[in-house]
Amino acid sequence: MFEEVQKIIEIKIRPKLMNHYGDIELIAVKDQVVEVKFLGACSGCPSAKITLEEIVLVDLKKEIPTIKEVHLVHEMSQELIDMAKKILNKENKER
Repeated sequence: MFEEVQKIIEIKIRPKLMNHYGDIELIAVKDQVVEVKFLGACSGCPSAKITLEEIVLVDLKKEIPTIKEVHLVHEMSQELIDMAKKILNKENKER
């Protein structure tokens, strides 16, 4: 089922997220529950929960009706860590 979900993400979901400078990574599929991580602009976005429910879950369930849930895996992206380092370094240099 992992490959099926990955294909739906590639064809239907990723293009929608990329229109908003975001992306998605499939982490796991276990017992009809899908785990994903948002990347880019979607990572940490205040609308992430809505995107998860109204785009990711809806699109997956259309193609695979047995999907029960989609969970968002929260972990700090390297992109966000690098951005924070740049901000902190800039502030330290200005002092």
